[in-house]
Amino acid sequence: MDIRTRARQRGWLGMVVMLIALVIVAILAKDALKSYGLPDGVPAEPARQGERTRLPPAAVDASEPALATPSFQAPLERARGVEATVQRQADDTRRQIDGQTR
Repeated sequence: MDIRTRARQRGWLGMVVMLIALVIVAILAKDALKSYGLPDGVPAEPARQGERTRLPPAAVDASEPALATPSFQAPLERARGVEATVQRQADDTRRQIDGQTR
């Protein structure tokens, strides 16, 4: 065997190792996504344009927990409440500082 043949074989061996590593990463990613709650398979009906950006309805029927979708409204309202609280505290602190400097 000469040097050129070995170099070519190392190239093929590297490609095979990379493909095996890619398959392992894909399997691990699929398992991780399943554990995060990604549904199995593809939806039967393709999503219409703009449908992905819509938020799910805030009201969820609690009688069917398997069909319940998480509501994104509650976290948004909590975030707005935290923002308002931080803004009020900043205003109070600003008034205190202005009162002390006078």
